Amino acid sequence: MLGFYRRTVKNNLFTKAILLFSFITIVTVIAFSYFMFVSMSQSAVRRELDNQKAAMSAIDRYMGLRMGEAQSMMPDIYRDDALSLDLAYFLMHPYAEYVQYRLDRYGQTGFDSAGAKQYMENLLVSKTDIRALILYSSEQQVLYAFGSGREFKALSVNASHSYVPEAMAIQNANASAPNTWVRRELGGEQPDVYSVTVPVNDKQTLKNLGQLTVWFDSQRLSDALTAYEKEMRGDIFVLAADGTVLFDTSGRYYGKKFPYADGLETVYDVNSSGPSASGGLYFNKLASTAGGYTIAGIMSEAEAAESYRNLRGTIETIGAVCIAFAILVPSLFIVSFARRTNRIIRLTQKVKRGDLNTRLKDRREDELGQIAGSFDDMLDELNRHIDRVYKADIKQKHAELAALQARINPHFLYNTLEVIRMRAVSQGARDVGEMIYSLSMLFKGFVQQKERHTLKDELEACRLYLELFRIRYKDKLAYDIQAEPGLMELEIPKLSLQPIVENYIVHGIRSRDDDNRIVIFAVREQGDVAVRVRDNGRGISADRLRELRERLYRPEESEEGAFGLRSVHERLKLLYGPEYGIDVHSRGAGTGTLVEIRYPDTGGGERHVQSVSGG
Repeated sequence: MLGFYRRTVKNNLFTKAILLFSFITIVTVIAFSYFMFVSMSQSAVRRELDNQKAAMSAIDRYMGLRMGEAQSMMPDIYRDDALSLDLAYFLMHPYAEYVQYRLDRYGQTGFDSAGAKQYMENLLVSKTDIRALILYSSEQQVLYAFGSGREFKALSVNASHSYVPEAMAIQNANASAPNTWVRRELGGEQPDVYSVTVPVNDKQTLKNLGQLTVWFDSQRLSDALTAYEKEMRGDIFVLAADGTVLFDTSGRYYGKKFPYADGLETVYDVNSSGPSASGGLYFNKLASTAGGYTIAGIMSEAEAAESYRNLRGTIETIGAVCIAFAILVPSLFIVSFARRTNRIIRLTQKVKRGDLNTRLKDRREDELGQIAGSFDDMLDELNRHIDRVYKADIKQKHAELAALQARINPHFLYNTLEVIRMRAVSQGARDVGEMIYSLSMLFKGFVQQKERHTLKDELEACRLYLELFRIRYKDKLAYDIQAEPGLMELEIPKLSLQPIVENYIVHGIRSRDDDNRIVIFAVREQGDVAVRVRDNGRGISADRLRELRERLYRPEESEEGAFGLRSVHERLKLLYGPEYGIDVHSRGAGTGTLVEIRYPDTGGGERHVQSVSGG
């Protein structure tokens, strides 16, 4: 089991990528689905609350019309002088005197205009929402009740044995539950009514004669909800100022105190909605300042959840499908990619064991196809080089290499071959062929026996060497070689510039940076030829520079740090005299280095500069 885990997970980059991608995909889709569900469910609840609020607004408009009807009754009576006088007499005298008054006034003429009693009875017939009309005479302390079915009652409510006068004195024009004492005198509970009271004044003297109380049928408020029956969820209540329920769509709390008053108080605005502080309920609140009542809407969480009951399943299904597609499709590509990569790995292992005839033959145009093609091309080029260079010329080049400086060449070859070996082991690419080509050209220049070795030959050797490392550092290194054409044929010692460049590569280059640059330029100067090698590398501290200059003039030492520079310096002095050689300049660590090599000028020529750049 442990071995299977190591093979398929721990040591398998592609399996890790699939697992990581799957984990990220699942977490992302689940989080997105959750937030989508929360957002959409809240929108559904908000939509239901808005529907409920629209229904509450319809009830508010309906009640406003009814209250308007009640408040317009007395102005309608005042507009009829005879009726207003009749009503005043009706409230200021006992009912028997009022009847006699009517007989005396209209009995002889035979014409009987509608009196106050008849007017009230006609209102009951024409206004189906009215359950009862109650006239209270404050002077007589008598209640006149007109009920449905043309019932008429005249009840004495003298203050000595009834609280009705005190109760009627504090009545206002707001919608409220019927007064308890008035309802008790009339002998009926009638909890499903709400009352509106308006004052009755004498039209001539403006003296208050009493009050007119209209009892409206609360059940008729349901007519305002006809258009919302299918859309609305929850229950709607109409509350008086003291919290008494005037209307209840559930029919459970008529005449009682509203049981959710504490939750309703958490909805602060007069026209707002929100969840209950105690949880489990959503509230809507619509307050009427003109009518003195409040309309409350209540919806339980269970009722609200009905509006998005199927939403959870839909989102879960869509999320599962998205996860399946998001994981399956990339996994197929990754598996295919892994198989092709494993083929490349197996080929590199064969090459490592010496099989240079194996090939990938993957000619797709993607990145892996390009790597495979480059690797095949590299093997072809490598085989050609082996046949041409190592097999045909190996004995000759071995003899010629042995004739080079005994200490410089092995040092150079070791560094160069080590770089190429590390490059080939780390990754197979087309640039390996280019590096081997540059190396072979360097070998050719080293071992080729020529009568004259010129500045052109030495600069070409430097260029080939720098080209090797430009490829090695993946274009992090740039170089520029400049010389006057007239100086190209100047004869100079072999390997008198290349060790300077090698010294920069070994000690001065900043391998982590992308802006490494070295410039080689040759000019005539005061009868000599000066070749300067300038770089922007690590630089040399003052103490280290002083020590390096001292080593240039010491006897030969085994330390490798200054061997290349000292060897060039000593050969130039031996050939041309003590005034020639090399000098090293640097302004400190991190400022780059300038190495100057001086040769005697043995020829003339044109003064135009020839330049070679790379990188």
